[in-house]
Amino acid sequence: MSDFSTDNNLLVQELLQERDELFQKLCRLQKINEDTLGGLEAQNKELSSEVAQKDQEIKKLTDQLAWFRQKYFSKSSEKFIKEDPNQRKLDFDGLEILPDEVIAVKEADKQIAEYERRKVVREKKKPVRLPIPEGLRREIEVIEPEGLQADWVRIGVEVTEILEHKPGELYVRRIERPKYAVKQAVNEVSVTGRPEQEDSSTIAVAAMPLLPLPRSNAGPSLLAELMMNKYYFHLPFYRQIAMLKMTGFHLPQSTLNGWFQGSSDLLRALYLRLKDIVLASDYIQVDESTVPVIDNEKHKTRKAYLWMVRSVMDDLVFFHYDKGSRAQKVVVDLLKGFKGAVQTDGYNAYSIYEQKKGVLLLGCWAHSRRKFHESLQEDKNGAEYALEQIGKLYKVEQMADDQDLDFEQRSELRKRLAYPIMRAFEKWIVAYHPKALPGGRMSKALSYTYNLFERLSRYHLDGRYLPDNNLAENAIRPLAVGRKGYLFCGNHDAAENAAIMYSLLGCCKASDVNPREWLTDVFSKIASYNANYNLDLADLLPHIWKKSNKCQGFPKDSD
Repeated sequence: MSDFSTDNNLLVQELLQERDELFQKLCRLQKINEDTLGGLEAQNKELSSEVAQKDQEIKKLTDQLAWFRQKYFSKSSEKFIKEDPNQRKLDFDGLEILPDEVIAVKEADKQIAEYERRKVVREKKKPVRLPIPEGLRREIEVIEPEGLQADWVRIGVEVTEILEHKPGELYVRRIERPKYAVKQAVNEVSVTGRPEQEDSSTIAVAAMPLLPLPRSNAGPSLLAELMMNKYYFHLPFYRQIAMLKMTGFHLPQSTLNGWFQGSSDLLRALYLRLKDIVLASDYIQVDESTVPVIDNEKHKTRKAYLWMVRSVMDDLVFFHYDKGSRAQKVVVDLLKGFKGAVQTDGYNAYSIYEQKKGVLLLGCWAHSRRKFHESLQEDKNGAEYALEQIGKLYKVEQMADDQDLDFEQRSELRKRLAYPIMRAFEKWIVAYHPKALPGGRMSKALSYTYNLFERLSRYHLDGRYLPDNNLAENAIRPLAVGRKGYLFCGNHDAAENAAIMYSLLGCCKASDVNPREWLTDVFSKIASYNANYNLDLADLLPHIWKKSNKCQGFPKDSD
């Protein structure tokens, strides 16, 4: 009996020990499971956050890719045609617009549509070959037919003229000034054969003509060619040196740099006179663009800025450089005495002129239209609607152009047709903005346009005012083309000299003046103008010079 009890006790102890081991094992497994689940949950949250972030990045990159494809592989024009010709007319999407405003907008739409239907489509002019100038040298090449017989008689000639080209000619202007003396003074010579005393009263010699750069062998025409090639045709100096070398003349880079500095100094007073004339007008357009400039301390290029001011009514332009800065203080100092209308893009530096007395700030519809055009891939319906409204404003301008309206009549047409469309468009922007994707291109386009709407809508106040800043961008385009050729300016002085050249040659282009003829003549006369304050330097500016000189401009491009 005792043995049986002993065995039972041992069995119970073994079972209890096994149960304790299993319990401890279960506890360990539960703890491991809890730790694992906690780690998995944390990892899951982290992965979910990372996935959401990646989704946002993918959406952003997809939007950017669509924009780049549209910009670089699609048509660059901002005009568009609706895919569905039956798409509804003006729809204000339930906005709270007064009935009178709806009637005014519909009436404006009706008049624009009727004008479009009545408008006569002008036939495109066929390109006409311009006659070759008679002053060009002609080399005659006679080609006789083969197999001529004695009984053949010449009855006429077929003439074909073809333009050919040879490298430009570099020639020497030899100035000989004979020196004369009194016969008696010539006989009084020393043993060495020289006059003992050279008296100025007995010597006669012609005065040396004024040269653009004293102590230099560069003539006006050569300086004009070098400056025109770089700042009008965008040929860097090193390429021009290589071209001259092909003709057998080696021009050191240091010499050419000295000529450039001397030419800029000669024209500086004329440039400042141009600046005064532009800022004396009452309607200007202002823009700025980049130009790389070498930083000699850091030995690398940095992005600097050239400011451009254009007098709209006079069609004059000048560039301003102030150590490459784009800060607001530059434009404030530049326009400190200006009174009138200033048309700009949306750069915030110009906003200070909203509070300046005597200055009216105008906006640019082209910039707004461009931003909506960039939003087409993201929000097609909204962007198309916005582009349609802006397009109607430009149709009003086309109506005024076709009818050859004067400034006062154009202003009245804008008030009657364009202004109601602008008022309705502004209210649509306010209502549509919450529907746009936050941070997207459409949202940015709406915000940009709404924030500048006061400036954008002011062009109706005066028929002289333009709806956009496109002419200013055209004037600044040579700078963008030029920096692709010469890449950078060597220092601040070189950038300031470039501003002088771009200003004066830009005025030549605007006035349709041949820059070679103008520069050659100005380099021949500028020294005497700088030395005589009774002469007005404005007479040498291209638009005035053209009236007093028989100059050859460039033919306008045919349609």
